[in-house]
Amino acid sequence: MKRLWPALALVLAGCTAGAGGWSKPGADQGATASDYQDCRDLAASTVKPEIGINQDILASRQGDWQRSRVGEAASDTMRDQTRDRGAAITASCMRAKGYAARP
Repeated sequence: MKRLWPALALVLAGCTAGAGGWSKPGADQGATASDYQDCRDLAASTVKPEIGINQDILASRQGDWQRSRVGEAASDTMRDQTRDRGAAITASCMRAKGYAARP
């Protein structure tokens, strides 16, 4: 259960790694950083309820999963899916603002 709290941090950390990977004609570094932060905030607020749901699922099934030893795998899968969803939201937001990912 405690492993999902860092999921939001992982989403944001994953997004931070690509902050310099966006470009838009006429946009300076300050505008790009501001737009990127807006997109990160959108992604964080969007996946926050998902993190809570995942925590509830893990908490309610913890005993069953510990006996069957799938709890860690389930937690990892949920965290990875949430991180990937957050990254996709951020990328989609940046594209909607007219940015392109640098190759």
